[in-house]
Amino acid sequence: MTQRPPLELAHDIAAAARAAGGHALVVGGFVRDRLLGLTSKDLDLEVFGLAQDALIALLARLGRVEPVGQSFPVFKIGAVDVALPRRESKTGRGHKGFTVVGDPDMSFEEAVRRRDFTINAIGWDPLNDEYIDPCGGQTDLAHRVLKVVDPERFADDSLRVLRAMQFAARFDLTLEPESANICRAIPLDDLPAERVWGEVEKLLLLARHPSIGLALGLDLGVVARLFPELLALVGCQQEPQWHPEGDVWVHTLMVVDEARGAIDDLDRAQQAIVMLGAVCHDFGKPATTRVIDGRIRSLGHEEAGVEPARSLLDRLNVNSMDGVDVRGQVLGIVAHHLNPGAWHKSPTGVGDGAFRRLAAKVDMELLARVARADCRGRGGGFDCSAMDWFVERARRLGVEHEAPAPLVMGRHLLALGVAPGPRMGEILKAIYEQQLDGTVTTEEEGIAAARAIIGRT
Repeated sequence: MTQRPPLELAHDIAAAARAAGGHALVVGGFVRDRLLGLTSKDLDLEVFGLAQDALIALLARLGRVEPVGQSFPVFKIGAVDVALPRRESKTGRGHKGFTVVGDPDMSFEEAVRRRDFTINAIGWDPLNDEYIDPCGGQTDLAHRVLKVVDPERFADDSLRVLRAMQFAARFDLTLEPESANICRAIPLDDLPAERVWGEVEKLLLLARHPSIGLALGLDLGVVARLFPELLALVGCQQEPQWHPEGDVWVHTLMVVDEARGAIDDLDRAQQAIVMLGAVCHDFGKPATTRVIDGRIRSLGHEEAGVEPARSLLDRLNVNSMDGVDVRGQVLGIVAHHLNPGAWHKSPTGVGDGAFRRLAAKVDMELLARVARADCRGRGGGFDCSAMDWFVERARRLGVEHEAPAPLVMGRHLLALGVAPGPRMGEILKAIYEQQLDGTVTTEEEGIAAARAIIGRT
């Protein structure tokens, strides 16, 4: 069965609610996005003036109703989430420390006091196309201002500080000074890793210029409190000849924005790899930067950056995503992000074997994207064509995404009389090394190489 469009369904629910003596309003991000001319996949309705039982019965006449939510019932019908207005009482620390009860007799003006920012506190009546805006969210949107709704209740959920970062970046907003002071005063030590990563992921993947949110995070003290690896980049100087843009922090912000502009054709896991690689790529510079012969050098910063990158990924609990080893790929990018440029400049040339071996450690196309962003994230005037050369070379070898599969397997050695065990593993490894070097190119050549090794033992 084809799912009905959310707006059409919301209109029918609102009409049924009005016929039953209630009043339904579209709330939250859908309204904000509609005012900005953006599409939104989420549509939330709040229904006023109807008891929960009456609401459930009304919805059941329009389609299949699925209750969701743990602390408070939300009823999903198609692509629309429907709920009563709610009262929230803070009972403890963290995002679960709330008592939530529905109250159909609340006014919309009272209900929106629990919202985080005024841009998210606007209601829209789908029956007569009217906005209800008691907090001035439309004006704030027009002036690109991000403002807290209720200073006394904002701190009830500390995640809102990180939401300020990603909203500012996604919608090009400036956090109002009083709201910024409120954010600075909120402790962030109660946030679980998955909630922090949820906001960081939105910042990196949904904002066109994530640097806006990261810069705001530095100003609000979020970087100092949650991301010390990033804080260490601030003030870490670079050689002006190669980095006229400034310190490693400024460079990283520029690289992140460059990377964001080159991921729209990737899937979610690949996007996360490129963006996290851009964030982490120079984490090794603070520990390795020295003045040598009057020049600022960061020798060995690629490998030195692996452990701080691992530390950040641990704190965010980023591992695999959609079956892809995001962590391993990000660490591979950090360790090898200079290879595309260095290999292109190599006076002696780089053999095909080096490409094949590197492909076993990192996706070559994603590595090249971060390397290109790294090159461009220094301002104009630098030749970044090395990354095109690198990708084309990897594609010619068929290793742009992974190393070649072994031509010779255990079953081949069994057929040659080699028993399972360490010796078999040694022979397979030796043959695969020949394959990576290009001296073994077919299964037949691999088996011949195996016979030669066996004959020597």
